[in-house]
Amino acid sequence: MKGRTLTVGGPRQRAVLSALLLSANQVVSFDSLIEKVWNGQPPSTARTQVAICIAALRKIFRTAGWDRETIVTATPGYMLSLVGHSLDSTRFEQLVADSVRLAADHRTAEAAGALRNALALWRGPALGGVYAPFAETEAARLDEQRMLAIEQQVALRLELGEHQAILGELQALVSACPLRDRLRYHLMLAQYRSGRRAEALTTFRDGMRHSVEEIGLELGAELQELHNAILRDDVPQPSAPAIAVAQPGTQNCTPAQLPESDAYFVGRTREQWLLDDSLLGRTTQNSSSIAHITGSPGIGKTSLAVHWAHRSAHRFPDGRLFADLRYGDPLDVLHQFLRRLGVEGPLPSDLAEAAERYRSALEGRRVLVVLDHASSYAQIRPLLPGHGGCRVLITGCATLDELLQDPGLLRLRIGTLSDDESHEMLAGVLRDTRADESPETTRRLVRLCGNTPVSLRAAGARLLTKQHWQVHDLVRRLERSADRLAELSIGEDSLRARLDRSLRELDGTAAGAYAELSRLDGTDFCAAGAADALGMDQMDAEDLIETLVDAQLLEVVGRGRWGEMRYRWQELIRLHALTTRPAQPCGARLGV
Repeated sequence: MKGRTLTVGGPRQRAVLSALLLSANQVVSFDSLIEKVWNGQPPSTARTQVAICIAALRKIFRTAGWDRETIVTATPGYMLSLVGHSLDSTRFEQLVADSVRLAADHRTAEAAGALRNALALWRGPALGGVYAPFAETEAARLDEQRMLAIEQQVALRLELGEHQAILGELQALVSACPLRDRLRYHLMLAQYRSGRRAEALTTFRDGMRHSVEEIGLELGAELQELHNAILRDDVPQPSAPAIAVAQPGTQNCTPAQLPESDAYFVGRTREQWLLDDSLLGRTTQNSSSIAHITGSPGIGKTSLAVHWAHRSAHRFPDGRLFADLRYGDPLDVLHQFLRRLGVEGPLPSDLAEAAERYRSALEGRRVLVVLDHASSYAQIRPLLPGHGGCRVLITGCATLDELLQDPGLLRLRIGTLSDDESHEMLAGVLRDTRADESPETTRRLVRLCGNTPVSLRAAGARLLTKQHWQVHDLVRRLERSADRLAELSIGEDSLRARLDRSLRELDGTAAGAYAELSRLDGTDFCAAGAADALGMDQMDAEDLIETLVDAQLLEVVGRGRWGEMRYRWQELIRLHALTTRPAQPCGARLGV
């Protein structure tokens, strides 16, 4: 079982399992489980549904190869036995206690190491994917324990003199948690000890303004005393600093640029395992330095990359760099990265020189570089580190065939979510019981959304704003609408907007084929049928089809009865293509 991930079913199964895990090795009564899962408003079938969940969970454990009964029936309910197993939360608490003991014995480096190991056990939010009041309360408690551990580890690292190495991480933490005075105190201290006195004073002023505006209170006495000490240049240095050696003109910074993880991320278990196996070097044979996640627009490429990056952040102690390549050219991104890596002074205006400086700054470090929405190899080439401990995670619809020169490249093409995963995502957005009240209706909604994450989130958002709607109300609208994509388009990054961007990247001939081929009858088609529809030679039609496949707008089904390659549309992409009306007859436009 070590290293394996188990996929648990829908929201109720997750809630039942969480309730048992939170009281591991203790009996949890039927009544308590019912209260937790339905928050005091159970249906008449609650006991039966809990029993069904328990049976399903037992089957999951048995299928995974657990050789003993994990969930034991014990009057008046059930007990989850952890004999021979362990919980991350329990291990976390043990390591935090070890750190307190080691710090009391003045074994500062060992205490900081224990907390580093404790924090490495976290992989995303506590009880993520469990939507029940009891879970939210427990998650808040666990998250607070994590933040206290982070604050203590930062204090220990500052005591060890790691003020420069921790600056980037602290800046990200304060930005995410602006009202935590201890984090702001540590950031000011690290800035001052790194020779950034003005920045430390600015951090204090920003905190004072934020505190007054948000809660109507000034910053605490400790922060004000540190502020006054900085003004007097009277801040004590650590007694035994551990000064890192850096290149001239380079601060030893730890960038932490990852955006917030998608709160509604579900599934992708196999893909995460493959990323672990490849980028984290679990097996030498499969070890790689680059992974490329591709798939159709709106399928969840960025969500997977960011989720995995957060989950694996502890494996990259020297930092995490992130760039959305839709905004800024490679030189702009290199300048941003160099500053985050601590490079000071003037930066090269020549792309090749900046790339060389970037690779030098990464030398000897273990950094994760996430390049989102890559559109060409020329765009990412300057941003690839040299050989060493760095890893690169790339997302985008472009094929980037030049990457295939790397023999260890991992290329992942992700598809739509399963019905169960789609149901879970929808329930997560809604945070109520509407998705569970009529499973068949919810399944119909999932299919109307094409099992595509961006459309499922849009559907959930529509239901959130219409609290008086049930799932069947939205299903009826989608079934009757002449423009389903419009109904599922919310915000500037809707599926329609993403498909519009993909269409603009096609040349005129391919765009014309995109519109024409959507009008073919049947669920799939071959090149011969496409050639007839387009009025051209079959070889030319195949070239256009492959252009659409490379753009992730068409899928390859496989080979037909006579060995011919067959292709199909995702339903929502086809609906978009159908609205792309050719301005003139196909043959004239395609130059046939």
